[in-house]
Amino acid sequence: MNTEKEMDLLQTQIAIKFIKDTFERRLAEELHLTRVSAPLMVFSDSGLNDNLNGYERPVSFEVPAIGKEAEIVHSLAKWKRLALKEYGLRRFKGIYTDMNAIRRDEQLDNIHSIYVDQWDWEKVINEEDRTLSFLEGTVSMIMNAVIDTQKALIDQYPFLQPAISHNVLFITSQQLLDRYPHLNPRQREDEICRQYGTVFVEQIGAPLSDGQPHDGRAPDYDDWQLNGDLLTWYQPLERSVEISSMGIRVSPESLISQLTAAGCPDRLQLPFHRALAAGQLPLTMGGGIGQSRLCLLMLNKVHIGEVQSSLWPQQMIDQCREEGIELL
Repeated sequence: MNTEKEMDLLQTQIAIKFIKDTFERRLAEELHLTRVSAPLMVFSDSGLNDNLNGYERPVSFEVPAIGKEAEIVHSLAKWKRLALKEYGLRRFKGIYTDMNAIRRDEQLDNIHSIYVDQWDWEKVINEEDRTLSFLEGTVSMIMNAVIDTQKALIDQYPFLQPAISHNVLFITSQQLLDRYPHLNPRQREDEICRQYGTVFVEQIGAPLSDGQPHDGRAPDYDDWQLNGDLLTWYQPLERSVEISSMGIRVSPESLISQLTAAGCPDRLQLPFHRALAAGQLPLTMGGGIGQSRLCLLMLNKVHIGEVQSSLWPQQMIDQCREEGIELL
C-alpha cells in the first residue's frame, strides 16, 4: 500500500498502468468484450475514418509501396463495426481495443491534447435493443467498471480523493437547453455537472429548438437520437470533463437520413457506407472512453500532460513548471 501524499513521475506511471489494467478488465467483464488489435491508419478513400465535427484535418501521407493515400485515424467508430462482421460475433458480444490517434487541429488546454488514447469498444445488438433505455443500461455498466477501478486505486493509494460519483443523471440535450436557455452548450454541461456530479447528455448531433446542435457529431456512426456523452464534475479544474462519447450506431435508414441532413449524401458512394446502407453490416453500439481522461481524474491531476506524453506550446510548459506541474 502506498502512503505517500504525492506521486513522483515513476509512481505516476505505475499508477497509470494499474488504472488501465484494472479498468479494461472490468469493462470487458461488464460488456462481454474481447480485446483485439486495431489499425493506427486507414486508406483515405475507405470511408472508415471518423470525420468528427467535419473541419478537423487528418494527418495523411502517401504509401509508395501501395500507391495509395493513408491517414492516421481520428477514432475507430466505423472500423469496429466492420470488424464485428469479420469476427462473426453475435448479439451482446463485442470487442475493445487501445485506440491511439492524432488530432492535429485540437485546441490544447488542461484536458485536450493532439494525442488521443482511448478504449474503443463495440458490440452487436438487435433491432429491439435500439432504445434509450438500453443505452442507459449500458452506461450504468460502464460506470460499474469506472467506480470499481476508482475503489481499487484508492485501496492502493489512500491519499487520493474519489473524483467520480457513481449515480448518473440522464438528460437529453433538448432538456438541458430548456433548463439553461441563457447558457451555451459548454456552460450547460458545466452547470448540470456542478449540480449532479456525473451526467449523461443524450441525443447529440441534430439541431435543437434554437436551431443549433448541442455539439457536432459525424452523421455516419452514432444515431443522433440514440447517443450521448458521459460527463463528470471535476472540482480541481472547476469544470465538467467528458469521460466517454458513445451511442447506438446508425441503421441503414438513419444513415441515409443523417447524411442527407448533414449535406453529405455523397458519402454513400464510399465502400463502408455502401455496405451499411445495403444492410450488410450488423446493428451495433459502441463508444470511446478516454484513457488519459480517466487517469487524470482518478489521480487527481490538473493537466492531461501529467498522465500522457504529448506536444505542448512552450508557454504552457513554462507555466506548468512554474506551478509545479510535472508533464510527462
